[in-house]
Amino acid sequence: MVVGNMIHLRNVTRTYSSGSGLVRALDAVSLDIPAGEFVTISGPSGCGKSTLLNLLGGLDRPTSGEILVDGLPLHQADEKALTAYRRHTLGIVFQFFNLLPAMTVRENVELPLLLRGDPHKKAGLRVAEMLDVVGLSRRAHHFPHQLSGGEMQRTAIARALAGGPRLLLADEPTGNLDSANALNVCETLSKIASQKIAVLIIVTHSEPVAAMAPVRIQMLDGKILTHHNDRNPAR
Repeated sequence: MVVGNMIHLRNVTRTYSSGSGLVRALDAVSLDIPAGEFVTISGPSGCGKSTLLNLLGGLDRPTSGEILVDGLPLHQADEKALTAYRRHTLGIVFQFFNLLPAMTVRENVELPLLLRGDPHKKAGLRVAEMLDVVGLSRRAHHFPHQLSGGEMQRTAIARALAGGPRLLLADEPTGNLDSANALNVCETLSKIASQKIAVLIIVTHSEPVAAMAPVRIQMLDGKILTHHNDRNPAR
């Protein structure tokens, strides 16, 4: 593993059995991502990008190869280590928000902190800070049904950030939004990326979203087709 890299993948393959035989969702993918980097991963449906995201999230394991995130070998970590990883290192933003309808914005953002044992006062201060980051301080006591799609997604971003993750994964974060709300969410993610709070990886079908990041990866048939890095144009 190269010193300074937050994420290290080496020859990662993931295969699945199907009625027609073996499906190779990822095919010997190798990748290194430094701490604080902003990356988008794009490609057609079935190209392997969601499989890669699930592996980085510790939600799946590779058939072969190595995955290290912040020094933790995800490919061989036990469930206790993976649970700690999800609580303390990882934040995930889903396409469909996954907010609890009976809880306010503040309560939705606060819940993961309370579940991991943070004191109420500490959690409350952190929630207020994250709602300010995503521009929702005035909506803290609103319920999800009172929010626009963009506001719900920004609530989900605040929730993902609240735990202080070193890795933030966003799965099609604008895929369920109209163009105006998608723009607001993109601006929020760009703001987060500029602060280098965490490695930010966005999986997207959207070309404008993919173009936001200095590091852009395009996948096809389970492989990395192109890997463009504006910080290192010679790559």
